[in-house]
Amino acid sequence: MVHPVYAHLPITIFEEMSSLARQTGAINLGQGFPDDAGPMALRRKAGEALLTGTNQYPPMRGLPALRQAVATHYARTQGLDLDWEREIVVTSGATEALAAAFLSLISPGDEVVLFQPLYDAYLPMVKRAGGVPKLVRLTPPHWRFDRAMLAAAFSDKTRMVVLNTPLNPAGVVTPDEDLALLAEFCVKHDAIAVCDEVWEAVVFDGRRHRPLIGYPGMRERAVKIGSAGKMFGMTGWKVGFLCAAPALTKALAGAHQFLTFTTPPNLQEAVAFGLQEPGDWFQAMPAGLQRSRDRLAAGLRDAGFVVLDSGGTYFLNVDLKASGIDEDDRTFALRVVRDHGVASIPVSAFYAEDPVRHILRLCFAKADETLDEAVRRLAEARD
Repeated sequence: MVHPVYAHLPITIFEEMSSLARQTGAINLGQGFPDDAGPMALRRKAGEALLTGTNQYPPMRGLPALRQAVATHYARTQGLDLDWEREIVVTSGATEALAAAFLSLISPGDEVVLFQPLYDAYLPMVKRAGGVPKLVRLTPPHWRFDRAMLAAAFSDKTRMVVLNTPLNPAGVVTPDEDLALLAEFCVKHDAIAVCDEVWEAVVFDGRRHRPLIGYPGMRERAVKIGSAGKMFGMTGWKVGFLCAAPALTKALAGAHQFLTFTTPPNLQEAVAFGLQEPGDWFQAMPAGLQRSRDRLAAGLRDAGFVVLDSGGTYFLNVDLKASGIDEDDRTFALRVVRDHGVASIPVSAFYAEDPVRHILRLCFAKADETLDEAVRRLAEARD
């Protein structure tokens, strides 16, 4: 009676590790959420809008004020020229945006190129839409694809490619030359690119996020997805953005109207306010996270761990094998959460086949004292 995609689907690795963290009282460096409650001005605005504004259905595509703010934000930060009326849809989080894209743009039998490690929602949603996954395996330390890898994955049946940049869990900002190569393949094969760019505001060391939709040939064939929850560090808000050319947006909106239809209007008003009057948020937020990244990385290196570079997201990765640890990532992660009180995420969980089994993901969007105590416990676990 159950669809085969969901019949034997386990709980996500994030829920598994967070549940163990709650049971054991462990420090949770697994699931990616900050300790901080988020910008007070936005929270206050959401509260005021809840009490004094409308709580009835907003427009299906989103409040005009928010769609205008999204267009203005992307023009200012990424040089994009988006028509707020015809090219932007507000969704209940980026995962709903992904679902709308997959349901509206994939037909049964279409091939969909996916990069491993991959966000765990991609594969079941693509399969449920009738897509045929074609997996490209990325590996540490650089997590890059090349021409030969794309040539092996793309075919005359390729309908879509799904790109996540900055990449969770690897913490990699896709280099410009890789984006240009992917755009070339999309144009050659007439494929749509669904671009999961929820971490676009969380990049470090002077890097600049470049959206694939801005590359030659991609304006009419790319779907750009953003997330206010990631932009403002409030992951529970679930306010997402779909941005695409009008013909694609019409299809995306058609799927969205029968998924969640709308998103809470008070949250939309608050996000519009945050995008219109961000102050120094989009400079101070990544700078603070970069300091936390550096603190955790330095502590781990002092404890004997080999730490991979992190150019964006809330995450850095430890190479267990290079650190002299003779355990796979899942075994190590389970031992550490149960015996030493630190929850992490084994990166092997982000692979559907042929997983890399020696990389551990840690979230550094935490208070200094939390990171320091986590390092102490991880050092004990290593010893």
